[in-house]
Amino acid sequence: MSTEPPETTENSEPGTPGAAAQAGAAASGSGGEGTDSATADGEDVTAAESGGGEGEASQGATQQSEAEAELAAQRVERERIARRKAERTAPVDSGAKLSGQAADLLAAVRAVESGAKPTATVFSEPEPPRSPAAEPPRRPEPAPVSAAPAAPASETVESVRAVLTEGGAPEALAAQVAAALGEGAADQLRADPWQLLHVAGVRPEQADGFARALLGAEAGPDDERRGRAVTVWLLEQAALAGHTALELPALTTALAQRGVPDADTAVQNTLAEGEALAFQDALDEPGAPARRDEEAEEGEERPVRVLVGLERYALAEESLADGLGRLINSAPKQDGSAEDWEREAGGAGSAADLVRAVAGHGLVLHTGGEASRAEPAALLRAARTLGLRAWAATQGPQGRERFSALLSGPGDAAGTGAVLPGVATVAGLLSGAEGPGRDADGAFDLDLLVLLDAPQLDVETAALLTESLPDGARLVLAGDPGVLWSAGPGRVFADLLAARICPQIASRRPDPGPLGELVSGVGIGELNQVEAPGKEVVIVPVRDPGEAVHRTVQLVADSVPRAIGVPAEQTQVITPGHGGAAGTRALNAALKERLNPGPGRFGGFDPGDRVAYSPAPGRTVQGQVVKADAEGLHLSCAGEAVVVPKERVEQSLRHGWALTAHQAAGTRWPAVVVVLPGDAAQALSRPWVYTAFSRADRHLSVVHGVEQALARAVAEIPAKPRTTRLPALLAPQPTAAG
Repeated sequence: MSTEPPETTENSEPGTPGAAAQAGAAASGSGGEGTDSATADGEDVTAAESGGGEGEASQGATQQSEAEAELAAQRVERERIARRKAERTAPVDSGAKLSGQAADLLAAVRAVESGAKPTATVFSEPEPPRSPAAEPPRRPEPAPVSAAPAAPASETVESVRAVLTEGGAPEALAAQVAAALGEGAADQLRADPWQLLHVAGVRPEQADGFARALLGAEAGPDDERRGRAVTVWLLEQAALAGHTALELPALTTALAQRGVPDADTAVQNTLAEGEALAFQDALDEPGAPARRDEEAEEGEERPVRVLVGLERYALAEESLADGLGRLINSAPKQDGSAEDWEREAGGAGSAADLVRAVAGHGLVLHTGGEASRAEPAALLRAARTLGLRAWAATQGPQGRERFSALLSGPGDAAGTGAVLPGVATVAGLLSGAEGPGRDADGAFDLDLLVLLDAPQLDVETAALLTESLPDGARLVLAGDPGVLWSAGPGRVFADLLAARICPQIASRRPDPGPLGELVSGVGIGELNQVEAPGKEVVIVPVRDPGEAVHRTVQLVADSVPRAIGVPAEQTQVITPGHGGAAGTRALNAALKERLNPGPGRFGGFDPGDRVAYSPAPGRTVQGQVVKADAEGLHLSCAGEAVVVPKERVEQSLRHGWALTAHQAAGTRWPAVVVVLPGDAAQALSRPWVYTAFSRADRHLSVVHGVEQALARAVAEIPAKPRTTRLPALLAPQPTAAG
């Protein structure tokens, strides 16, 4: 690799690195002020910052947008899960005995679910663990076109605005509060001012000031309403950092740090009001196989942990475990004889093991880097030859186009820009805008689904996908385990790999060239010097964030096009966070000034601006501004026309010359410039570096200002832990043969 000399200097304040690694710290510290907050991997955690903002691409009064359909499908699925939960008489147990505080909490949950008041009785013998595959679940129905959320009524917004003004809160929050609290929002807010915490970016100390202004001396730190609101807020912050639940000690510690005098009572009250759920998971010795209740000796008390989580994520993990159990425990549909599958495996090259595994199993995991995508492509071709209705799904339109090219053979539509049949985006598949559609039972009309970039799956999306598969279908989750986990809660792919409940096929196809060698080293904790005769890897040392911005603009606008032959529009900048002197905001401002200067007439944007559009939370699609009119801002995203209503522009749109690594995951570019200013050292980890470096196809420039922190992050800092329930829910599953 080559090195370029440094240039100018400039000091600036550091940005906002990620949340603490421990669950308690994540709960108490996740999310900074306003839009500068960050997640555990240095990504922004507010709706707009992390690819959030439930933006709708308005394409006509009678036509439903992809984002609206996706959100509607999610609502239908959550309602279905809630109906199933209502039929149960007790929370999920893992077969452990409890005493003391943990028993009281779980007893409170049972009492609430049965309609009684919480009691202090001792928790008795728990029920045996239920098998996630015992009952085939009902299929989610396709989302109705009319299910898009309606904007709050103007009268509701005005009444909320009056309450906010009375309490000294910004009037600009009125629409968000009305949307969060719904009809009667003003009365709810006046009765419980801490409901203001439902608005993204509002912190407990700000809600405290609002409550004091409305309630006077009545608003104290020991107020029950405050305790419940702060408990829910901490669980929401933990979800933004990737956790689906928090361990009880971590939650009570975080509550105490937020000035809640009686944290245990606050949790009890939150459970009593149904604003959160409590669960117990059995803890087995490290490396020991999970035990069932009947395997425990009489009178033996197994160690357990008590978790508290928001209902939506708890139910999503249960639904996901149910769906995976159904796939694992049901025989795949017979689509061809064993001889037919073996014949296809024999002609599939390096994909032979994958084809054989899919022949006999309903769930298969496939791991590998970019080059390994050729193996799922070979699997799909083999499945089509056998007559299976086979589809692939990618996280975004760029990934869809890249995988379509792999599927193309001589004479196919490769290079024409057309999307070949059999490849859809996850959002399009769920909404029905892409893919095979659904059958009469509401299940996907397919036999095999290959899901690429599986590490980016959050628990809610994974639940929607698995519950939508028909009986006898096969699911392949394929991805690179070294990249960052999902922007949303959970670590589905990592949990499944650790659970070892189905065949796992590791690709032996290495990524080629100096870039492949560099990224492979990072994956095993080594930052190696690589020979790059074609300037595939270039290191650009800088002394401070100001110089980092200057050199980045120089690389994108001049050096890379001139020396590498990659134009600026095919070069992507990646940096650890949005804030700071060399975050995405500062870099995008500098790059816009150089590449597409303009006054920002349309909400800060001009025609020709490169943008990152977030149609739904956790998703980022790159595009370009075309024009603006009364409908909103018109974009071109991967060749598709999208209209962002003007009221959604601020929440769902950013300039896109510079992205965070989470936003860039699942996409690759001919050239990538990774910016590592000195103030970003604490945000670095091995998965972050691996993800950022592996986005480059032909050329990688590293604007390097963190000195030894880069090598230390690669060698010593793994992925930040996430607390999830999926491993415990999967533990009772029988291990698949093979």
